[in-house]
Amino acid sequence: MRVGVFTPLLSQLSLEDVLKKLKSNNIDTVELGTGNYPGDAHCKLSMLDSKTELNDFKAKLSDYGFSISALSCHGNPLHPDKDRAKRDQETSRKTIRLAEKLGVKVVVDFSGCPGDSPNAKWPNWVTCPWPPDYLEILKWQWEKVVEPYWVKHAKFAEDHGVKVAIEMHPGFVVYSPETMLKLRKIAGKTIGCNYDPSHMFWQGIDPIAAIRILGDCIFHVHAKDTQIYERNLPLTGVLDTKSYTDERNRAWIFRTCGYGHGEEWWREFASTLRMFGYDYVLSIEHEDSLLSPEEGLMKAASFLNGIVMKQQPAAAWWV
Repeated sequence: MRVGVFTPLLSQLSLEDVLKKLKSNNIDTVELGTGNYPGDAHCKLSMLDSKTELNDFKAKLSDYGFSISALSCHGNPLHPDKDRAKRDQETSRKTIRLAEKLGVKVVVDFSGCPGDSPNAKWPNWVTCPWPPDYLEILKWQWEKVVEPYWVKHAKFAEDHGVKVAIEMHPGFVVYSPETMLKLRKIAGKTIGCNYDPSHMFWQGIDPIAAIRILGDCIFHVHAKDTQIYERNLPLTGVLDTKSYTDERNRAWIFRTCGYGHGEEWWREFASTLRMFGYDYVLSIEHEDSLLSPEEGLMKAASFLNGIVMKQQPAAAWWV
């Protein structure tokens, strides 16, 4: 297991400067955005049409001794706005093709969220079973939109030797282990998850217990923490729509690793991942509104490198 970084937190820097900065923090693995919500500051899909650009990109990573853990194109491929959906779908397909050319085995995406009907304008995230209208919407979404798209897209990814890691995120149809496994049952084992414990915490899901449920469904992991503010929680519950920068009044906020939960928790998290077969990358994602990207990166890298080093198996005494 090793520590990596999802590079949009350094989008103001060139790729070369990002690699230099990460090296100074003992990191040599990156997760790169290719479009949609993460943007494409460090990895352009135009490389698909330019052998020179592709070779220069590979050479730069090689010169600095870096590997890519995943390409990420988090979007809403099921958006009721057909133009928006088409754009996000095309970005995902191109990302899969680029991953194949780069030898990257994982592409990270969102599941998406449709509207309530073919005539909808905005996504409609169903969160309760009553009044019964909501279950009718949910049934329509999964049968008419989710299943047709993801069965086809999973086959596309499989044909290109790439796995798709869905990030479970409220607001989309896949937001929990249960909905993740539901999609995987429909679309097959090319579909798994990008496991971000911060999204479990604020839904009241124990992220370590959920590893045991997800098992080999975990393809990639984001290293991000959440802090719950018990003082504010009784007012809003976990479905808090206040701005992320309204930290004083929110029920929870995203935190840099170690600021929501301590070393003991993260040691157990890493150990349980390994116990259930995940021995890949913990990719730092910075969304802590109380720390700058520079602070968040340095603190998370130092914290997690210590955790991962402590997780390395010791040589057996009888060897």
